[in-house]
Amino acid sequence: PSRIQQGHAMSMLGEITEQASVVERLLATGRKSIRGIADLMAGSTHVVIAARGSSDNAARYAQYVWGARNHLSVSLTTPSLFSLFDSPPALTDALVVGISQSGQSPDLVEVLEVAHKGGRPTIAITNDPASPLADCADVVIDLCAGSETAVAATKTYTAQLAAVAACSTAFDGESSDKLWDMPTILQEALDVAKEATRAVDGLVDTDRCVVIGRGFHHATVFEWALKLQELTYILAQPFSGADFLHGPVAVVERGFPVVVVATAGPAYEQMANLASDMMERGAHVVTATDVSGTPGSQVIQVAAVEPWLSPLVLAPVLQRFTHALSVARGQDPDRPRGLSKVTRTR
Repeated sequence: PSRIQQGHAMSMLGEITEQASVVERLLATGRKSIRGIADLMAGSTHVVIAARGSSDNAARYAQYVWGARNHLSVSLTTPSLFSLFDSPPALTDALVVGISQSGQSPDLVEVLEVAHKGGRPTIAITNDPASPLADCADVVIDLCAGSETAVAATKTYTAQLAAVAACSTAFDGESSDKLWDMPTILQEALDVAKEATRAVDGLVDTDRCVVIGRGFHHATVFEWALKLQELTYILAQPFSGADFLHGPVAVVERGFPVVVVATAGPAYEQMANLASDMMERGAHVVTATDVSGTPGSQVIQVAAVEPWLSPLVLAPVLQRFTHALSVARGQDPDRPRGLSKVTRTR
């Protein structure tokens, strides 16, 4: 059997396949706590989020979703100002959110502690409702993902995206049938994810690439680049499609690997044009899209959903792609070098 086929028994793959049931459980059991967050916005004019790693990418998703759908100003805080520098910024009028799979990192806990002591409302989105982060929160949203043994976050990341999306509906007191349909859509996306493994060939022998997207997928490109770095050891740089054109595009030469996310929505035309332009430069372009006919040397076609929910559909696809690439490069995606499941920083 091929190296990719041998990888099917690995725990990361097993946890990727659990994502539809995890999101279904989160949405079913978390309705009460998620509905309760609307009251926390009373007296708050903006949102501040503390997160690290994959959770930080879920926070990037929150910036766009809560901004576009709820018209909230959302910023990512600098946790070291609270811990290492002991000089926290003012949190006046802020709703403060901590996103962490383990809920253990001291710097993130300290952000919520400072907010709580200052009388600001706090939310913890975590896979451990008994964690130190949860202890500091007025409302705890349990990811309901169960034990995640793989070092690279898979089902917990997708659950975080679902929690952020559910919070968006709660802020406005509205429901979204498309969100509640997400478990079924995710199950279908898992089948598509298997096909994504065919697109790894152009990256097997590279040591660098860029990952480019915009809008709701700003989170996706950062998460995809993170997964590529921690599992394949490729130096993958994430860029907004707009920022990439302001200088970094100069690195592209013939054969250079470019990963593009170009799904339906306000950013589609620019991202499709960018993929086409990169191909004209001779780059090897892997394009993830939900629009037929989108340019790419290799195209990963995913199901079309409302643009704000598209990152949830793409999450298992990028995970499966990166797992397959890691195996194809002779790495063990279940044992990435130098990493541990829980990281505690200050």
